Amino acid sequence: MFFTELNIGILYLLAISSLGVYGVIIGGWSSNSKYSFLGALRSTAQMISYELTIGFSILSVIVCAKSLNLISIVLAQKTVWYCFPLFPIFLIFFISCLAETNRHPFDLPEAEAELVSGYNVEYSAMGFALFFLGEYANMLLMSSLTTILFLGGWLAPFPFSIKFINFLPGSFWFSIKARAVLPRYRYDQLMRLGWKVFLPFTLSWFLYTASFLISFNWLV
Repeated sequence: MFFTELNIGILYLLAISSLGVYGVIIGGWSSNSKYSFLGALRSTAQMISYELTIGFSILSVIVCAKSLNLISIVLAQKTVWYCFPLFPIFLIFFISCLAETNRHPFDLPEAEAELVSGYNVEYSAMGFALFFLGEYANMLLMSSLTTILFLGGWLAPFPFSIKFINFLPGSFWFSIKARAVLPRYRYDQLMRLGWKVFLPFTLSWFLYTASFLISFNWLV
């Protein structure tokens, strides 16, 4: 991700990640199955809805870092990670990433009780493997973006100690608990959460962050 230092690196990643919508809708439509097509429509609507929230969340980080360059965004977090001053945005960004990658509890496009397996129900062998490869590549991209934008990239918030390794398994246990405990949302609840809660909040927070930085002349 840092091999080529692009001044518009974050916009490039957003543009590339949005291309996955076309593969999903074409794959579900071309399989000639109502379950695949309905799963593709759900997945496409979900990805487009939460990409807006992710975009406005990233705008708040860009305003604070004053750069679109990924390396500059990481270096701007030398003193404090952005997950602390922008904690509400970090939380919404994390939840939106779960919805963007179709992870539990937002795995509605793959609801077994309703759609069997979603948009890839008619695929097998290498076609099925390629769909899952793209899905897990998207998960890797979103995890990397979360680390770069909010968790300081390769910068530690304090002098590194080997004892810090002991706390790492807790984050993995949290992911397992989230999958086991949280129920699956209804589709109307998912859309309402994205359009009526997350999108207005991230837009308001972006305007608040920009006005706060301008009032103290920190945006110059």
